[in-house]
Amino acid sequence: MVENGKPVRKQSLGQSKRLSRLLTSIIDPRAWLHLFKLVNYYNYSHVSPKRQISVGNGSRISPDVNFSNGNNITFGNRVSIGSRCFLWAGPADGRISLGDDVLFGPEVLVTAANYRFNDGTPVTKQPMDEADVTIGNDVWIGARAIILPGVTIGDGAIVAAGSVVNKDIPRFAIVAGIPAEPIGQRKIKAR
Repeated sequence: MVENGKPVRKQSLGQSKRLSRLLTSIIDPRAWLHLFKLVNYYNYSHVSPKRQISVGNGSRISPDVNFSNGNNITFGNRVSIGSRCFLWAGPADGRISLGDDVLFGPEVLVTAANYRFNDGTPVTKQPMDEADVTIGNDVWIGARAIILPGVTIGDGAIVAAGSVVNKDIPRFAIVAGIPAEPIGQRKIKAR
């Protein structure tokens, strides 16, 4: 930053000022109230619903994944869910089912419910349309992909980063785009 034609430098705080700032922050009740809000949020968005999820053996779930309606979510074996993903099952019967060896990159959103928007009331007051989401075995979902209600993704498929999946994806297909469209086919070696 330049002031009056001369560069301005950030002033360094002395040791006593830094100590004073530390002590003030420790005794400030607003900091502790915010901590309790964070703990409460983490509990209802991760810890509590995770207890309701059926999780297979060897699965790894990042500690900052957000779940909704965990009783409607099922994981196969060796599922790996990346950081800041959202798995939102429907509040009534919209289920999310993941097969074995599924890999999610960071910030993937999977939702099994969507608000209606033409019923003449505010969107959040309208009922939700729910439809199951089924993700097969050995599927890789790239970072920031969005999987919408009613979609089935076949075994071995790959969804490119940033894609929006609004219709079924066949087995071993590689899809990308908004909406996601096939761009290739995965080749599987015989074992």
